Amino acid sequence: MVKGFIDTHAHPPTEEYLVTAGGQYITAAAKHFGGSIRPRTFDEMIIEYDAANVEKVVLVAWDAETTTQLPKVSNDFIAKAVDQYPGRLIGFACVDPHKGKAAVKELERAFKDLKLQGAKFHPIAQAFYPNDKQYYPLFEKCLEYDVPVSVHTGTTGWGSGLPGGGQMKLKYANPMYLDEVAADFPELRLIASHPSWPWQNEQLAVAMHKSNVYVEISGWSPKYFEPILVTYMTKLISDRVVFGTDYPFLTPKRWLKDFETLDIRPEVKQKILRNNAVKLLKL
Repeated sequence: MVKGFIDTHAHPPTEEYLVTAGGQYITAAAKHFGGSIRPRTFDEMIIEYDAANVEKVVLVAWDAETTTQLPKVSNDFIAKAVDQYPGRLIGFACVDPHKGKAAVKELERAFKDLKLQGAKFHPIAQAFYPNDKQYYPLFEKCLEYDVPVSVHTGTTGWGSGLPGGGQMKLKYANPMYLDEVAADFPELRLIASHPSWPWQNEQLAVAMHKSNVYVEISGWSPKYFEPILVTYMTKLISDRVVFGTDYPFLTPKRWLKDFETLDIRPEVKQKILRNNAVKLLKL
């Protein structure tokens, strides 16, 4: 049995994210995942993770104020949660790319003063192309502080099923845009977040070609993984695939139960559920 799993992708389960910052988009996402999502406390969250043998959890901030006109889940909020659960939570910053120099300055504050250990971007919700050079100062700042960068790829539950998808556009999340970022920042640890449907092959091609790109498999039940993803994650890029849930949309209990249905060698499970994340996050 793998000891001390590491979940590399979770959101705050509290009202700050699920209600205040999420609004109609989170309601739509909950339906996308098959039901409603009840806000809960961080204490309740930790209990769920304890029961699933998850030792550490990456908790991400959220800032899509320009596109949604909704409040953010601040980097300070995430830093406070990390302080409350030392050794359990790992904080990732988020900034709105459209805020320009202010976003770069906020990233520096998040890393330098708040001690957050990574960054998260959501090109669909934030409406930007990661390979657009005007946003490169954000990646430069992450590289300066030697922190990994998680970038949402593939479709999203955010706004799913709303008229016009709530004006969210899927085109921004093609993982091929990360190929250019990975090439231009070869020392930057990039995480292609989620199985990148409908661009699964593109995600795997980028990860095969760029050794600084990790594939993070949250947001989907493993029983729905495409066969090609299972082949690559177990044989070809097993050193750069990391476990994640997208909590609270998927609970660790549900994800890990479904993961057990896959035919994966114990040593590969060890890599995916823990060892690769230790390397990625420099724990």
